[in-house]
Amino acid sequence: MEGKKGKVVLAEGTFDLLHYGHVYYLTNAKKAGGEGSKLVVVVARDKTVERLKGRKPVIPEGQRKAIVEALKVVDEAILGYEEMDMGKIIEEVKPDIIALGYDKEELERELRRYVEEKGLNIKVIRIDRFCGGEPSSSTSIRKKIIEELQCRNNTL
Repeated sequence: MEGKKGKVVLAEGTFDLLHYGHVYYLTNAKKAGGEGSKLVVVVARDKTVERLKGRKPVIPEGQRKAIVEALKVVDEAILGYEEMDMGKIIEEVKPDIIALGYDKEELERELRRYVEEKGLNIKVIRIDRFCGGEPSSSTSIRKKIIEELQCRNNTL
């Protein structure tokens, strides 16, 4: 089937303090699309992160987007909407697959409901967690930094 267009995979996240768990997630998201797929990544806005997580991200949204887009596996990175309107994103990107992180159960339910209600032919999947040791999340990186600083302060 020459000329057949690859699948478009949509992934999303905050991507603050980028680490290997993010690379694992995005690599497996793209693999889910098969050969010739295109990976489009939605990077959460600063205000969205603050609203959902109760704190501002360490890295500003423009820099997080640029860092994500610089990853070899990512074909395009876009900033999300402050009101976190995934419907708008889906209309714009027109994905074949939406790949979510391991911890996105609620978002998975919402997106499956949205896809079903709209009669869209979009597969919604979750990517397993990277279990190759710590630190494997931005939270664990923050904790490790705090522990290191406390240890240094105690030895001074």
